[in-house]
Amino acid sequence: MLDDRKTAILRAVVEEYIATAQPVGSVHIAKIRDLAVSSATVRNEMAVLEREGYLTHPHTSAGRIPTDKGYRFFVDNLLPIGKLGSIEQEKVGSFFENAHFRLEETLQRTSMLLTQLTNYASVVIGPTVEVAVVRSVQMVRLSGHHMTVVVVLSNGSVEDAQIEITQDVSDDLIARANARLEKLLVAKPLRDLKQRRRENKQSAEVETDLCEKILAALDHDRNDGNFFVGGAAQMAEAFDAVEIVRNVLHTLEQQFVVVTLVRDMLNRGLSVAIGAEHGVEPLSACSVVLSPVRADGQTVGTVGVLGPTRMNYPQALATVDYVSDRLGRRLTDN
Repeated sequence: MLDDRKTAILRAVVEEYIATAQPVGSVHIAKIRDLAVSSATVRNEMAVLEREGYLTHPHTSAGRIPTDKGYRFFVDNLLPIGKLGSIEQEKVGSFFENAHFRLEETLQRTSMLLTQLTNYASVVIGPTVEVAVVRSVQMVRLSGHHMTVVVVLSNGSVEDAQIEITQDVSDDLIARANARLEKLLVAKPLRDLKQRRRENKQSAEVETDLCEKILAALDHDRNDGNFFVGGAAQMAEAFDAVEIVRNVLHTLEQQFVVVTLVRDMLNRGLSVAIGAEHGVEPLSACSVVLSPVRADGQTVGTVGVLGPTRMNYPQALATVDYVSDRLGRRLTDN
C-alpha cells in the first residue's frame, strides 16, 4: 500500500494528466499542490512510483504519465465522488421527459446523449425481446382472408404477425381466440412461446387452431437489435496514433465483440475496466465505464462510455450512473 505522500503525488499526476494530456513534471506538482516538500522530493517519490508500476516515463519528456495500474489505484482508492452538474441533470431530465419514441429510437438517442455529455463513445444495450413480458394482445381482421395480431411488450417494443384465414372465421371466433391468447401470453415472457403452444394444443376449444396459427407466426428467432454505439468520431480525436484509432473504430463496428465485452465485465462485477483489464486487445488503450439499467426491479440493459485511459473517471461514472437510472425509470413507466 502506498504511503500518504506517494498517494497524494499519484493523485496529482493522474488528475493533471487527465486535464492536460501532457506528461507531468515534479516541479509542476510541487507548485500546484500543497505537499510541503521540494520538487526534488517529489521527483524522488515519482521515481519510486515508476519503479512500482504506477507511473511511466515517456522517452521524449521529463514528465511522467499514469499506467493502467496507476489509474486503477486512482479509481479504487482516490476517485472523488462525482455528481452530474445541474445543467447536465436538467438536460438528461428534459430528454427522458420528452422521449416519447419507440424503444429503438429512445435507445439510439440515449447513446447520442451520452456522447454529448462525455465526449466519449457510448454503448447502449436495451432489453431483449426474448425476455420481455407481454403486456397486451390484439387480433385485427384485415380482410376476408388475412388478419394480424399486435403484441405489446414490457420493454416498449411491439411485435406483430399476419396470417391467412378462411372465410368461415367469424368475428366471434376472433374474439374468443383473442381472449385465449391473452390468458396464454399476458404477463409471461415472449421466450416461452413454445410452452404456450403446447398448452394451447391441449385444449379442445374451437379457437385452438386459430390460436396455434398466431402463436406459430410469433414463434421465430429474433435478432436482438437493441444495441447502439454512438460517438465513434470522438474516439478518432482522442488518440494521436492512427493505428490505435483504426483498431478502436474497427472493434466498435463489431457488435458481438462489444456486447461480449460488456457482459463479461458485468459478470465479473466491474463497472470500470482500464486498458487491458477488459481483455479486448484492440481496445487496450481504452477504458470502459458501465452501469446496468434496471426496470421493474430487473436488469434489462446496460449503458456505458468508452474512452482513452486518460478519461475523466469521476465525470464518466456520474454521467453513466445518472443516465442509466433515468433510462430505467423511463422503461418502467413504459
